[in-house]
Amino acid sequence: MTVFGKESHKNHDGVHFFNDAATGLKAIIAIHDTLLGPALGGTRLWTYQNEDEALTDVLRLSRGMTYKAACAGLSLGGGKTVILGPAPADQEKRKQMFSAFGKAVESLSGSYITAEDVGTSVDDMVAVKKETSHVTGLPIEIGGSGDPSPFTAQGVFLGLQVAVEHQLKKNTLDDVKVLVQGIGHVGWSLIQKLRNAGAKVVVTDINKEMVEKAVSELGCKACNADEWMLQDVDVYAPCALGGTLNSHTIPLLKCKVVAGAANNQLATKEDALRLKRNGILYSPDYVINAGGLINVDLERNGAWNKDLASEKVGKIAESLDEIFSRVEADDKLTTRQASAELARERLRAAAVSQGSNKNDW
Repeated sequence: MTVFGKESHKNHDGVHFFNDAATGLKAIIAIHDTLLGPALGGTRLWTYQNEDEALTDVLRLSRGMTYKAACAGLSLGGGKTVILGPAPADQEKRKQMFSAFGKAVESLSGSYITAEDVGTSVDDMVAVKKETSHVTGLPIEIGGSGDPSPFTAQGVFLGLQVAVEHQLKKNTLDDVKVLVQGIGHVGWSLIQKLRNAGAKVVVTDINKEMVEKAVSELGCKACNADEWMLQDVDVYAPCALGGTLNSHTIPLLKCKVVAGAANNQLATKEDALRLKRNGILYSPDYVINAGGLINVDLERNGAWNKDLASEKVGKIAESLDEIFSRVEADDKLTTRQASAELARERLRAAAVSQGSNKNDW
């Protein structure tokens, strides 16, 4: 297993491996940067093909969290956890595993704050809370803000509207055709918002039950999970796992906008240029999907209420508007480059103020 030679391992502050034989916990916590504040990032539970794949994922995701927090204007750094699945099927054993994970988080003395992510839930975070205070996304009844998914979906929806306005020159979503890939908590909430706004939605997911539910309850159309890139739509909204935009899929896309909740949507940095050359406006994932992070940051600071969270999430549209405007003013610039520069401007300012020589994120 290569660590320091990985391209994704770029100036990480720390990468921590935890193994608890009694509960079956195998976790990697990656802390990318803490210049702006403690590293906050969710815990992803996934069955990886091997440990190297898990390491690659957590390194990329934690770096993305640094950029996400910086672009969102938050006093947070970037971190992430992956827990190697499968998780115990027995709920009591699952609680014990997440309790052990809570001890792992506590051992980092507040440099990392966790939350839910793919494969984990609010209930899992309650188990973590028993061992550490460095956890967010807790139920409202115990002082948390509940499931952050609706706020992530809200940010994606607002960002999608801005992208449609810039690229399609439409100020409404009436009859705009959107493909939503992935019908989890965020995807479902996004579909509801899109349908309420008059958009025509095509859905795809490996979970056939969720696809059938979206069709029957929300009036969506469905496509096969392996044919999503062939759909005749205006907008592609990836809301599952990342890497779907690559050298094989991009030439097949018929959409003019990409705006979704998934992390690491681009398989490589070159894919941003491929999208631009194909006339597709890409909404940088770590900018458009920051709603959940904004929400749990308010919870962390004890300032959370639903109205304030919604107001703060609305800033995502402003950030994307600036990014799109920068790209429109410079034909050689991709949205990936424009968003990265926004993040680096804030990180550089923090480095200078703290007397740090760090200049590569």
